[in-house]
Amino acid sequence: MNKNYYAILMAGGVGSRFWPVSTEEFPKQFHDMLGTGDTLIQKTFNRLAKLIPRENIFILTNERYNDLVFEQLPTVTKRQVVLEPAMRNTAPCILYASLKIQKENPDAIMIVAPSDHWIEDETTFSNNVKQAFDFCSSNDALMTLGIQPTFPNTGYGYIEFDKTTSNDIKSVNQFREKPDYETAKEFISQGNFLWNAGIFMWSVKSVVAAFQNNQPVLYELFKSGLPKYNTDLEYDFIQENYAKSENISVDYAIMETSINVYVIAAEFDWNDLGTWGSLYDKLDKDTNGNAVVNTRTLTEDASGNMIRTANNKIVVVDGLQDYIIVDKEDVLLIYPKSKEQDIKKVLQKVKGKFGEQYG
Repeated sequence: MNKNYYAILMAGGVGSRFWPVSTEEFPKQFHDMLGTGDTLIQKTFNRLAKLIPRENIFILTNERYNDLVFEQLPTVTKRQVVLEPAMRNTAPCILYASLKIQKENPDAIMIVAPSDHWIEDETTFSNNVKQAFDFCSSNDALMTLGIQPTFPNTGYGYIEFDKTTSNDIKSVNQFREKPDYETAKEFISQGNFLWNAGIFMWSVKSVVAAFQNNQPVLYELFKSGLPKYNTDLEYDFIQENYAKSENISVDYAIMETSINVYVIAAEFDWNDLGTWGSLYDKLDKDTNGNAVVNTRTLTEDASGNMIRTANNKIVVVDGLQDYIIVDKEDVLLIYPKSKEQDIKKVLQKVKGKFGEQYG
């Protein structure tokens, strides 16, 4: 394997739309959401390890999940786990990790990938990433993988690329926010729009330069700690300074304001596993279209349901169509799939009525 290949595995999110399974104390990336025997972070780490040396895969997560990371990825070292002492979106933590990696290896080429996405064809994924790495190793480029839209999804951002070239690697014209349905249909009809999967590739030299040019205040904040990174003094510096950083995404911080941005249309199947409905789409179904995880079911006049329990529980369902049925210890959720985007609001109501311990 190429010793200059690195990865940043993003594992700090809460995944509140997967409540009650995903909670602030134990978020979805640390759960076996698919019923495969591996948690999402384990699957992502192993996928990246097919291309990248295992010791070069860094896990970016919140301090509260430090123990979970080492429990689920017991072969990683303390050096590989980069902890955020405060929630500050993706730009600060990516800049922080990039500076640490650059200090260790100024020739590093890296991928930034979410820890909780579903990718089936892992060989094709590795091929697409290798193609991007090859480009980034010889060009000053910020790259992303875009997903070919299969329907006018209003839950994803879109990437508009230059369609005048026939090359696999295309220049990005602009990033577009999550559209309404009619706008999404227009995007797809134009033929040069991809879903934004939030997967990025670049050299550390290029990404650090992008932060320096586009986010000078953020850059100077984290650059000031450079002599302390990868030493015993790093922890105290980050504890004192991390919360001073702006709460901003990497998309806003550098991708939307840089001119050297490129995209590859990914050739693998992808799902961001952002909701119970998206998980339902990727699971095998019974003869009535019910998706079942960890559960023994007896169904009558029940179809299109997402059913998940723990410990092989028996669930009897009669007369329900297109519902989310999730049982977890002291919480039972029975909720229409059509309203799955409102689960975050329901969670806040539950916390307000019954206490923070239920979220």
